[in-house]
Amino acid sequence: MKNKKTKPNDTLKRIVLLVSPYRIHLICSLVFASFYVALSLFAPIISGRAVDAMTGKDAVDFEAVFTLAIIYAATVLGASVCQWLMTHLTNIITYKTVLKLRRDLFYKITDLPVGYIDSHPHGDILSRVINDVEQLSDGLLMGFSQLFTGLLTIVATIGFMFSINIPIAIVVVVFTPLSLFVASFIARNTYSMFKKQSEIRGEMTTLIEEAVGGAKTVNVFGRGDEIGKKIAYTGEELRKCGVRALFFSSITNPATRFVNNAVYAAVGILGAFLAIDGKISVGGLSSFLMYANQYTKPFNEISGVIAEFVGAKASAERIFDLLDEKTVESELSGEIIPDGEKEISFSSVSFSYSPEKPLIENFSLSVPYGKMVAIVGPTGCGKTTLINLLLRFYDVNSGDISLGNISLKEFDINSLRRNFGMVLQDTWLKNGTVAENIAYGRKNIPREQIVAAAVRAHADSFISSLENGYDTVINEDGDNLSVGQKQMLCISRVMLDLPPMLILDEATSSIDTMTELRIRRAFDEMTVGRTSFVVAHRLSTITKADLVLVMKNGKIVEKGTHSELLRAGGFYKTLYESQFETE
Repeated sequence: MKNKKTKPNDTLKRIVLLVSPYRIHLICSLVFASFYVALSLFAPIISGRAVDAMTGKDAVDFEAVFTLAIIYAATVLGASVCQWLMTHLTNIITYKTVLKLRRDLFYKITDLPVGYIDSHPHGDILSRVINDVEQLSDGLLMGFSQLFTGLLTIVATIGFMFSINIPIAIVVVVFTPLSLFVASFIARNTYSMFKKQSEIRGEMTTLIEEAVGGAKTVNVFGRGDEIGKKIAYTGEELRKCGVRALFFSSITNPATRFVNNAVYAAVGILGAFLAIDGKISVGGLSSFLMYANQYTKPFNEISGVIAEFVGAKASAERIFDLLDEKTVESELSGEIIPDGEKEISFSSVSFSYSPEKPLIENFSLSVPYGKMVAIVGPTGCGKTTLINLLLRFYDVNSGDISLGNISLKEFDINSLRRNFGMVLQDTWLKNGTVAENIAYGRKNIPREQIVAAAVRAHADSFISSLENGYDTVINEDGDNLSVGQKQMLCISRVMLDLPPMLILDEATSSIDTMTELRIRRAFDEMTVGRTSFVVAHRLSTITKADLVLVMKNGKIVEKGTHSELLRAGGFYKTLYESQFETE
């Protein structure tokens, strides 16, 4: 179940909460920003006094000008140092916040139900973690210092201007804010464009991730042109949306500059007439013009910040929507599965991936501890779905699954999954050494145990032939290994620490016949005294199972041993004989 989407008005509150752990840095940054603004506004006064000190021929006070020049240089230097310190502290806040946000997103993804990962494009999820966080960093957090210093400069400059000349100050104060209204009007109309841009960017990431991840399949089936067209089409949509968003955000700054320059010109003309009448000194007019320029400059910066803010806000909402997804976190504090023999029971279980397509209905089964259960049936009958329910990758729609008469929902989900060892037809390896892949999920495992597990899985011989043996680095795709070798590494991973229950889903499907026979003998040894579920398509591999479940359309249509089912002459016998006819 998905929580309500983040409301736009809540976004800023949540950003503030993200920054709150760094409040000391924030306070210091604000202090240095205040000093920077104060020193920047003090400089025009010094400059104006220097102008007044040299207003006529042979009337230049060189001593005063020299003193004021030194003070002016010190003031500018002090302002630069304060600005650097403010920026440095803001960067610390920004990048630590972004680091925390990405870390939270990563842990969130690891805690999300498998159903969410399966039902959402992986590229879109990656885009939220990478692109949207970057946009948030640039638009909201990095723009904070500009926004604060801009607002502080505006307020302080108003005070200085009124102290010099009230009529001119009124002209500036009345007309300059027009630029801010222009910026706000444009920003309100660009929000939807930036949000759509973020969504299309996620679609683009999804397409590229599919094209790169399935490059071999794409090339074999000659679908490169088709995917290229899709990427080109999505890229064109992204271009159109981006151009519109960028156009409206880009006209903000020129529009505000036009208003500000018009006001600046009006101040210069009005000030010149007042200076002629002796109502303001030349130095005072010089200071006033500098203040007018400083007063209008923050409006330009703020308009730029607003444009960035609009895009960042859209990205922030996508980030918070992902963070608000329901996870299994609440299920990480249940009971720890105690040692001992336990029966697994499915009681009137019903499940479907979508309400309109029923899959498993009213399924019941009891599996005594230590038994091997084989699950067979045509594709799509629900074999792998039972495994997903058993490991709680998905939860049942109705009914219950229990372990030792206790519902699986009562157990800590990590404890539950640690009690299962799993080898799937689809292999997965991480970017690391062979030894690290075999010891995945376990810490401080001696090399001797890793080698022993590989020997039991008959993987030691090919590992030893690699350039660096167990220290050979492989990537997550395992391009330097064959499909069978990758599957043997996954089998070694389970052999390393045999849990009380095993799941083998076509575990030897990609291994040659001779190696498969040896591994099956190892499987026979490791399944003794352990409950095991074997999903099989080749029925000749499950003849020794204690119980064979024959599934069709989500229901058990037959069950018994291999020999019993053959004698019954039902659906299982048809499946069994059809494989030999095919072979």
